[in-house]
Amino acid sequence: QVQLVESGGGLVQPGGSLRLSCAASGTIISINAMAWYRQAPGKERELVADITSGGSTNYADAVKGRFTSSRDKPKNTVYLQMNSLKPEDTDVYYCNADIIPTMSHRSWDYWGQGTQVTVSS
Repeated sequence: QVQLVESGGGLVQPGGSLRLSCAASGTIISINAMAWYRQAPGKERELVADITSGGSTNYADAVKGRFTSSRDKPKNTVYLQMNSLKPEDTDVYYCNADIIPTMSHRSWDYWGQGTQVTVSS
């Protein structure tokens, strides 16, 4: 059974930094793209950043120049380094991955449980 487990959220002051981690575990053949989304209460979940298996990245306009996504493929882990944080970055952040598990001929979409990021003085 495949699971995504996030860590690294918390409370930080405006201008501060946080690093989120998301590790995929279970019986996995391969992982294609991995991504970070965020969602505020009453709003739709929005893409923050994604990264392909080859390491190409894409960012939402609101975070370009401040957030950086990276992957450690041997560890099946994706990171989101968040710098110059603003109060409007306060959200629940979710990890997403397109994974081919063992005994499967196709990939499946998996989500983590979410981690709260609060930017406040």
